Amino acid sequence: MMDIETLVASIPQLQRADLESWVSAELVMPGKVGPVARFTEMECARVRLICTLHYDLEIGADTLPLVLSLIDQLYASRQRLASLATAIAQQEPSVRERILAALPPGS
Repeated sequence: MMDIETLVASIPQLQRADLESWVSAELVMPGKVGPVARFTEMECARVRLICTLHYDLEIGADTLPLVLSLIDQLYASRQRLASLATAIAQQEPSVRERILAALPPGS
């Protein structure tokens, strides 16, 4: 886990005020260890993603929540699809064949 000072120092373009704004808007949600906010590796990766979107791709602060929501939905869909693929792979060959046969051509 990383505190806010270490996180800001580790990402050259990151401005502390921006990070605090993103935390206030709940775009990133650090945990607390005592009175100190701590960012998990996952939250640090999210901050780096937001930095890329905001600073490099120049996505405005007002649009960031929408873009992140869409990315989160895509990630959740990929997770569900991976779970479904795992469940299908665990079925007997005859069941897998029926599932494949039921799919539209080219899927």
